Amino acid sequence: MSARTRTPSNAPAAAAVGDGVRLRWWALVLPVIAFSALLVLMTGAGQAHAAGDPSPGVFLGWIQLALTGS
Repeated sequence: MSARTRTPSNAPAAAAVGDGVRLRWWALVLPVIAFSALLVLMTGAGQAHAAGDPSPGVFLGWIQLALTGS
């Protein structure tokens, strides 16, 4: 005869769909900002730039330089 196992009374119940699970504000805002920045970099790359205005390639080079530290 098998023994019954007892479930602890303080165990969290399984969440049902639509139980009010909410995302934090940054879970939506950060991907939108990243997508917008990449879109601006892609669409602005073919336009003429004024003298002294860094191109997206130069800007990305600065970011790489800052991240690698060399």
